[in-house]
Amino acid sequence: MNNTEKRLLLVVLLTSLAMLAFAANSLLTRAAFQTTTIDAASFTAIRVISGALTLLLIALLQGVRLKFTPSGLWSAVLLFTYVAAFSFAYRDISTGAGALVLFASAQLLMIAYGYGNGERTNLLGVLVALGGMAAFLAPSASTPAWSAAALMAVAGFAWGGFSVLGRACDSPIANTATSFLWAVPLALLLMWVQHDHLSVDRWGMTYALLSGSLASAIGYAIWYWVRGRMTAISAGAVQLSVPLLSAVLGVLLLGEHISWGAGLSALVTLSGVAWVTLTAKAKQPGHRAVGKQEPSR
Repeated sequence: MNNTEKRLLLVVLLTSLAMLAFAANSLLTRAAFQTTTIDAASFTAIRVISGALTLLLIALLQGVRLKFTPSGLWSAVLLFTYVAAFSFAYRDISTGAGALVLFASAQLLMIAYGYGNGERTNLLGVLVALGGMAAFLAPSASTPAWSAAALMAVAGFAWGGFSVLGRACDSPIANTATSFLWAVPLALLLMWVQHDHLSVDRWGMTYALLSGSLASAIGYAIWYWVRGRMTAISAGAVQLSVPLLSAVLGVLLLGEHISWGAGLSALVTLSGVAWVTLTAKAKQPGHRAVGKQEPSR
């Protein structure tokens, strides 16, 4: 095996590990609320604090300089919104369903942002994705609670916004680390607001620590490394595996059930997003969307 083949194998292996980490976030959060007594505010705070400390250590080991800027504060607000809504949603939604709503919402927001900035793609694919999502959320015995689905959609939109802001940063690790650090006071404030409902046990804390340090911080660090070694289309397409991995892990480890109708609707949604991703075209020279501008680097 030559050096090129070895590098390709390393990228494939680390990409798979990053996608597994993203799916593990859904599994760990759902497991915490299904099998322990921890509350959503405490889970959010522990995840944010452990993620911040881990990313800070990674940044220090890499010699990355952290900068606190106004845009970083906005990134922190979006990150906190994502983590908090994610936690509260997973009290009442299955692992796979939550990951699907999260993923689809984030991708659709980023697609809309790109379209408004001159990128072009197949709008029929967008309609297919939206139709699949509508079918997935249509009233049935297996439909997740609307409140949980709405919270997860908020989490997805927040994560999509965080990702859009992150495109303008020179160092993704530094940006994510500072965002997590800024989000710590917000997480502590949420605990204060929810002080009458706080509940922490050993396993709940363990799941939150694993979610923050391993699945979030180290997972993001690995993803940023492989992300710089693949095309934007490949990066978008490979993330299609996350909802499917989450659903499989939920069935195998938590005993969750997926109906044929829900599974088919999920595949339609993911197929629509894949169609959009694979047919995306870059902004045409000279085009400038009204009221929009490319983020500066």
